[in-house]
Amino acid sequence: MKLDAAVALVTGGASGLGEATVRAFMAKGAHVAIMDRPNSNGEQLAKELGADKALFVSADVTNTEQVTAAIQATMAKFGAIHINVNCAGVGTAMKTTGKAGPMPLEMFELCIRVNLIGTFNVLRLAATEMLKNKPSDDGERGVIINTASVAAFDGQIGQAAYSASKGGVVGMTLPIARDLSRDGIRCLTIAPGTFDTPMLAMLPEPQRQALAANIPFPSRLGKPPEYAALAVHMVENAYLNGETVRLDGSIRMPPK
Repeated sequence: MKLDAAVALVTGGASGLGEATVRAFMAKGAHVAIMDRPNSNGEQLAKELGADKALFVSADVTNTEQVTAAIQATMAKFGAIHINVNCAGVGTAMKTTGKAGPMPLEMFELCIRVNLIGTFNVLRLAATEMLKNKPSDDGERGVIINTASVAAFDGQIGQAAYSASKGGVVGMTLPIARDLSRDGIRCLTIAPGTFDTPMLAMLPEPQRQALAANIPFPSRLGKPPEYAALAVHMVENAYLNGETVRLDGSIRMPPK
């Protein structure tokens, strides 16, 4: 699919991997709806990028009514949705049980609800709008790109909830691709390693350096534009479908 004049809906689009994807898509000529929480930088980012090409839509990905309203606003503004990239997510870290007692079930549920159920909630509604698109010459109507993590494969101590949520994203990639194949909609997943995002920016520098030292090559944190570059390629390469791609500098996470 060509990005020029395509319409993309990017969740978590106001910062980190999502913002980098928004900027990369717009550099290719796409129109972009930035979906994020009300207290995010989304409105300012949309103004910076230009009201003719960017739109901020406020929504909690787990709330069907809010997501539906955001998609309706996108359709009203741009007339279609061709691409959906899901970067919205949360992280939790707590051992299954220990001196402090068992992990609160609410913590586990929140991680699953945002990272897995929220991703599916957005993509199912976006894909429904993609069905209305006129197919390209090769029959393509849309592209969905979800965000997992290397934690889906190499979960560390304290990552039971996070790994389960991201493992679910990986697990649903192929069946969703198969579900949507006859409609000309592709589904893919990126599994990033340790990236330099706002979440990691809160860590002390020695801890950030220690994380980077575990990455074989290049021995540094990933850069959000590198995620965005892969997302661009996934959109443009029509033969990529039903696959999860690790983007991690060949790291395999140790237990802790």
